[in-house]
Amino acid sequence: MPVIVARVRPLLPRPAGPDRIRAGTGAGPGRKRAGGRVFRRRASLGGVENPEHAATTGTTGTVTVTTWSFEQTAPEDLSPARVPDPGSGVRIALARVPSPEFSRFLYTAVGGDVTWTDRLGWPYARWQAYLARPGVETWAAFEHGTPAGYAELDPQPGGVVEIAYFGLIPAFRGRGIGGHLLSYATARAWDLAERAPGREPTRRVWLHTCSKDGPHARANYTRRGFRLFGTRVTREPAVPAPGPWPKAFAPHPPEL
Repeated sequence: MPVIVARVRPLLPRPAGPDRIRAGTGAGPGRKRAGGRVFRRRASLGGVENPEHAATTGTTGTVTVTTWSFEQTAPEDLSPARVPDPGSGVRIALARVPSPEFSRFLYTAVGGDVTWTDRLGWPYARWQAYLARPGVETWAAFEHGTPAGYAELDPQPGGVVEIAYFGLIPAFRGRGIGGHLLSYATARAWDLAERAPGREPTRRVWLHTCSKDGPHARANYTRRGFRLFGTRVTREPAVPAPGPWPKAFAPHPPEL
């Protein structure tokens, strides 16, 4: 399944019901929506970068990246994955207290091997302000008490909710957690108005992924009932994966 550095133009808008709202590309510093909001690339469900991505990296220091955008337009579109057995130790919980420390940990732990970079430079105050926005929710998956991944909901105008970030920490990929987490997060996007006073009911849920993400991401979205509504191909600077912390992927010196 189961997370950029690019300066490209966003995808063309996609309608949401009778009124159409803006959708976006996969993200990186410099990718902005109209209005100045930065796009993020996320939704990682694979253990390594997509081989298609690796194969397109040339000697010029750029890479061809394909971004796919998916949507649901009714709660009935959701096709839930199987719920893990009680003995699996898998549970999903809402982070009810906004925590920049916890959110940044999830962001780097999930996205460190698949080139999530757009938030690495965020100062503490920016994390605080973002997480305090009404309707922003972080749903974290745990296995026997250990964080395994997360989904972040970003409420947008017109009853639209974006699954802004979604993915699993590498050690927890390929174990049946991602489908359940995506199902749960999508359901929570559809009923977000029940927990956000004054927000109109959700009319559309959307997300996007790209060829830098894991090779199983798109299949997970389509199995959960998401429909493809946009594809964009761009050239981006080739950037190494940052890892879950600085120098995490550096060669390990031999032990004495």
